[in-house]
Amino acid sequence: MDYRIIRAGESRSFPKDHPFFANAAETGEAVVIVGADAGAKFRELSERERYTAVLSELDMECLGVHTGESHGTEGSSVLGFARFRLGDGEPSNLVELVRQPRTLDTAIGAARKIFDGAGLQVALCGDFVGRMVDRLVRPYYNAVLRRLDEGLATADDMDTTLRLGLGYPEGPVALLERTGLHHHFDVTQSLFEALGEAAYAPARRARVAKERQRRKTSPPGS
Repeated sequence: MDYRIIRAGESRSFPKDHPFFANAAETGEAVVIVGADAGAKFRELSERERYTAVLSELDMECLGVHTGESHGTEGSSVLGFARFRLGDGEPSNLVELVRQPRTLDTAIGAARKIFDGAGLQVALCGDFVGRMVDRLVRPYYNAVLRRLDEGLATADDMDTTLRLGLGYPEGPVALLERTGLHHHFDVTQSLFEALGEAAYAPARRARVAKERQRRKTSPPGS
């Protein structure tokens, strides 16, 4: 599947060189918009209907924010995507592909070929706020941080228990601290505001980390 790439600012999904970029062409049947401003660039894209697939990188928002919605009939050749990445860590090989109720199968097939060709794994999901992995794992991370506050065990002991008991390669506390607890705050706060579910409310330690990061980066006196 031939595709071209439109860059629209810094990309969380592809922060550095990747076969995904090397495989792209100057023209193609599909177009992929990457970067923090992908949604705005998508809205500027003319003649979208001539492409088999138009892929636009998402953050936490729904694809419908950019495409519009009407009577549950939305869906065309446009899909959203996000490569799962925890905080400042390296992006994973998982790409979440976001479809709408009537997204064309031809567009989904084209998107799969693009990401498969770059050595990535695709998971297809509906158009909901927040990405699928975040919706599933953030309550778990919050629960671990709250048990740490309650004194259930030390961070090292909880990490060891989960690594050895469940086979995780890295304990959750060490993982969040390595990739940035303040990023966990940002994601959970967005999910909590959107969904209103207590499980997504940022844990105290994440709030503290966010405030420390804010003080560290703010100019003196601000």
